[in-house]
Amino acid sequence: MGECPLLSRIKSLGIFGISGYVVTVETYLGQGLPAFDIVGLPDAAVRESRERVRAAMRSCGYGFPVSRITVNLAPADLRKEGPTYDLPIFLGILSAFTDDFVAPDDAAFIGELALGGELRPVSGVLSMAIAAAEAGLKQIFVPYENAAEAAEADGIVVYAASRADEIAEHLSGRRMLEPVTRSEPPERSVFSGVDFSDVKGQAPAKRAIEIAAAGGHNILMCGPPGSGKSMLAKRIPTILPEMSRAEAIEVTKIHSAAGMHRGGLVTERPFRSPHHTISTAGLAGGGSRWPPRPGELAMAHGGVLFLDELPEFNRVTLECLRQPLENGEITITRVSGSVSYPARFMLVCAMNPCRCGWYGHPKHECTCTEAQRESYRSRISGPLLDRIDIHIEVPALEYEELTRRGEGESSEEIRARVKRARGIAEERWRSYGVTCNADVPSSVIAETCVPDEAGGKLVKSAFDRLGLTARSYDRILRVARTIADLDGSEQITAVHIAEALQYRESGR
Repeated sequence: MGECPLLSRIKSLGIFGISGYVVTVETYLGQGLPAFDIVGLPDAAVRESRERVRAAMRSCGYGFPVSRITVNLAPADLRKEGPTYDLPIFLGILSAFTDDFVAPDDAAFIGELALGGELRPVSGVLSMAIAAAEAGLKQIFVPYENAAEAAEADGIVVYAASRADEIAEHLSGRRMLEPVTRSEPPERSVFSGVDFSDVKGQAPAKRAIEIAAAGGHNILMCGPPGSGKSMLAKRIPTILPEMSRAEAIEVTKIHSAAGMHRGGLVTERPFRSPHHTISTAGLAGGGSRWPPRPGELAMAHGGVLFLDELPEFNRVTLECLRQPLENGEITITRVSGSVSYPARFMLVCAMNPCRCGWYGHPKHECTCTEAQRESYRSRISGPLLDRIDIHIEVPALEYEELTRRGEGESSEEIRARVKRARGIAEERWRSYGVTCNADVPSSVIAETCVPDEAGGKLVKSAFDRLGLTARSYDRILRVARTIADLDGSEQITAVHIAEALQYRESGR
């Protein structure tokens, strides 16, 4: 309660990108003709809360004040979006109208109201709860469906309710709510029966994918239809190590802000596979609202982004991959400002060798002309290809390979080697704040990943012969470092360099 008996102040929270911030909901009941105004840059959903709050208060048996009601959402220079503020507006009016309770200064309230007074979940709760704790608040009140997500924030007590009047009774001391306890994360699940042992043959492609997973490298698979490119890509999450708690929190914040997750932490690494008709805004993020929603690049953060039929994507759309592949984040700029989302993912691409798909196949005749094949390949720009570390051909299988049984390694066997190699890399780069070889800065790679004398001569020869760029050189060293880690070798040798160069030459 403020200086005036008809004024109340209640803390709430907003979200910008995946960062939360504190919002103060000031409610004033004044004299004059009955009116209900909300100020402080509210969007349409916030303005519509007037009718939801009015109906919910009457449904809960409190009535509704016949006076001039002004609600201010401070700070007034930040745009407020969504139904998050229904609950604090409800409590603010109730506090000023009945003088039944005073909301604690160290508590925040978020939630959407149904017309009957029920609380509905909102998006971005984990980001808001973390922001509340960082701002020094001690309690947060959320809808019941958001309880598990909010409880993942450290340093704040979470209360959950299914109705708004339950929170009002808690604040008045008539019926207390129990704090929400954090639940244990579920064990790693089986990926719906998907396993690398299902893949017949393709030993070179499996080896390349294992290297890519161990180092977090980007990979491009090229081969005719039906050779198993998509099948291989969909099994990559089964060989990746579990996310750390910090990674899981960041991934959960993104998915929650996009309205794609309401629960505890996201524990499985994302696997995003957008169709080639996706728009630039759909891939990078954007839309008519502000701040823009996360796109597929941000949604794949911490996991895999699989682009099947790569040349069929719009070239302008593909070019927005450049920034996140270099910096690990995507920045969306509009007239209203700019917002950045984390976007550090493993890019996995698949393509046919030509438009008809049969170029180079021993049993199918290609119907494309050389000009058509060149046109098809040129849809992918050189700078984008230069950012893909590993290029591998996935040839068509022979009948004997398809019918052969019992030769494929399981995902768990491959994953054990991947985890061991990542553990070596994480220990090596701990002081640099990165966990895998693909994320190491170029200056560090040049200083620390020096091959032996034979390896140095080999990479120098390839640099001159293939006309490699400085970026290509760095990526060859990163891949060679990963191959050495898989071999348990501290020194990068000519053997490791040769295999890394092989994956680079395949793309040429």
